[in-house]
Amino acid sequence: MIGKSRVVALLLILSIAVPPASADKAKSMWDKGRDAEARQNYEAAYDFFRQAYELKPKDVRYRASYERTRFLAASSHVHRGQILRDGGKLNDALVEFRRALEIDPSSFIAQQELRRTQTMIREAQSGPKPQAAIERPYENVAGPVELAPINDQPITLQLMEDTKVIYETVGKLAGLNVLFDPDYTSRRIRIALNGVSLTEALEIVSLESKTFWRPVTPNTIYVAANTKAKRNEVEQQVLRTFYLSNLSQPTELQDVVNTLRQILEIQRVQALQTQGAVVVRGTPDQIALAEKLINDIDRAKPEVMVEVAVMQVSRDKLRQLGIQPPTSTTIAMTDRNSSTTTSGDTTNGTSSTTGTINLNSLANLDARNFQLTVPTATANFLFSDSSTKIIQNPQIRALDGQKATLKIGDKVPVATGSFQPGIGGVGINPLVNTQFQYIDVGVNIDVTPRVHAGREVSLKIVLEVSAVTRNQNIGGIEQPVIGQRRVEHDIRLKDGEVNLLGGILEQRDVKALSGIPGLAQIPILRYLFSSENVEHAENEIVFALVPHIVRAPEVSEINTRAIDIGTATAIEVRRMKSAQPQAAPQVAPQPAQQPPLQQPATPAPQENPPQAQPTPGPEAVGGAIFSFDPPTVSQQAGSTFAVNVVVNGARNVYSAPLQIGYDPNTLQLVNISNGDFLGRDGQAVAVVHREDAATGSMMVTGTRPPGSGGMSGDGTLFTLTFQAKQPGQSTLSIQRAVLRDPEMQSITASGSQAAVTITPKQ
Repeated sequence: MIGKSRVVALLLILSIAVPPASADKAKSMWDKGRDAEARQNYEAAYDFFRQAYELKPKDVRYRASYERTRFLAASSHVHRGQILRDGGKLNDALVEFRRALEIDPSSFIAQQELRRTQTMIREAQSGPKPQAAIERPYENVAGPVELAPINDQPITLQLMEDTKVIYETVGKLAGLNVLFDPDYTSRRIRIALNGVSLTEALEIVSLESKTFWRPVTPNTIYVAANTKAKRNEVEQQVLRTFYLSNLSQPTELQDVVNTLRQILEIQRVQALQTQGAVVVRGTPDQIALAEKLINDIDRAKPEVMVEVAVMQVSRDKLRQLGIQPPTSTTIAMTDRNSSTTTSGDTTNGTSSTTGTINLNSLANLDARNFQLTVPTATANFLFSDSSTKIIQNPQIRALDGQKATLKIGDKVPVATGSFQPGIGGVGINPLVNTQFQYIDVGVNIDVTPRVHAGREVSLKIVLEVSAVTRNQNIGGIEQPVIGQRRVEHDIRLKDGEVNLLGGILEQRDVKALSGIPGLAQIPILRYLFSSENVEHAENEIVFALVPHIVRAPEVSEINTRAIDIGTATAIEVRRMKSAQPQAAPQVAPQPAQQPPLQQPATPAPQENPPQAQPTPGPEAVGGAIFSFDPPTVSQQAGSTFAVNVVVNGARNVYSAPLQIGYDPNTLQLVNISNGDFLGRDGQAVAVVHREDAATGSMMVTGTRPPGSGGMSGDGTLFTLTFQAKQPGQSTLSIQRAVLRDPEMQSITASGSQAAVTITPKQ
């Protein structure tokens, strides 16, 4: 029995001393999750934290880590899915979005991207659903009517004829049907055009005849008199909603509405404060100009980070040297013959004390009746040296034109008044009511920045450093005495320029000598009969400001150039020609009384007119070209080598997603590193890649920080490191290259190939 009880006790002790295996495993998973989180591998960190939480659901640490990394892990899958979708891998992107929803079902962005990807897959397979127009009719509503592209070959036209005849002549040349308003009154005019396009001919005829035309169908125009009443009756109306994404105050939305009404004379404009949107109804030209104005106004506001340095240096020196002699003596006289007893008569209220000197004792006084008391002397040998440094370095980030406030310190109550109310008009209430006001004491900063051209910043700043120095009794109430150092002014600095707002230097010297008069002034004896105190105090405060522009104003040439918007009575937009005339105009003599058509034959309307192509932007002209450096590689099996992906002729590149293919039988990807192109200005570049080793395909994306703008020129985007697996021939190819600018718009780019030869190992 005794042995059995010992075994039970031993097992009990072991069960208490040794933690359960589940606890060890949960702690191990949690530690692995912390390591993964430190490496910013949020997906692995989430998996480890989830396992630790499932093993010990009551541990608050595991649950907090699990909930914290849920959002980060889901966001990582969403970002990877977006990259895959941009690379054309819709099914792989769909898997990533579903994985994000499994991790965080409340992720709204994952739900949006999942629906969008499913729609893209469905449209790619079978096209849009035919019942979509029935379920949501607004999706099938057409936009404004636009003319189909017409032949813009230059013509020469000289005639004097009725305006209807001129319109019909130009319409036949352009392949257009011309309809006239029933109220239109034709008149005879003279037209002499030399080397103009058909579109320009229509504009010139309408200006000369005081008419206007609008498209009814892609190959039909409607002509009417150019009056305000007729324009309101005939011109088509367009409805559009503009969503503004850079509003910071409600008044800014109203400013946009007022601008549209005053500049473009659009009367039907409605601002939606809750959505940050503007609904506009007007002519197609007015809507086009409204889009241009909103694009000019709705810009991200510049931001400035102001670094404030408050430096205070104090130094105190104190020296006490010498002997402090006694400065006073006390003489006491006593009657040595008297007793120390006290007697008194309590009946008559009088008393007397013996032992004191009276007039009768003066004749018997001698040296024994006097007692002399001399205080002790004090020798002082003291030296103290104290230094104090106070450095406060707060940072404030503010929008352009918006006031930012920073308060670091305490709120100190200060009595502002007191009163003693009465009771019912009779009598006085003994209670006194005191009113207090709280004052901010510490570092108080108010700054309003304004960003200018040339990377300069104007700062309206109020800087105050205060502290409670002492208390003072005022009217029976202890009131704090607040020491204050305040600077308030307007300055203009360059980005990164250091400015000293104010330096306050306070120096105090105190020298005190105390001792016996006369002896204290003797050079040698003064150290025996006097004490000298020397105090030196210095206090210096310096305020420094350093502005840093975080986001500069983005104004392009399209926002500042002048555009043609018609006349004061009619707002019209003149489109730029996408191509220059290819042939010089030719002039031929015209027979009288006949429409002098200079073309040998009227071009017939095209059966399938070409669709209008968007005019390429400045980034797309020429396009960027990718290449490999070196273009040919020869390596032995088992060796490791690097190949650079080089871009030439790039303009305003913010993100570079590339899909690169290689032969997985001969090559193995070892590493992908960032080149010198995207981070040439010192910005940190995020490089994300995904590899399919089975098919020999990789998706690599380099992205600059938000708000850092794009890069232009030539340089190395990425450096690929491969290991040669076995002899053979391989080809490195850029299968897909889609550069993007800071607005995430695509930039034209073309790729190339590199030949890799793997020779047998020597």
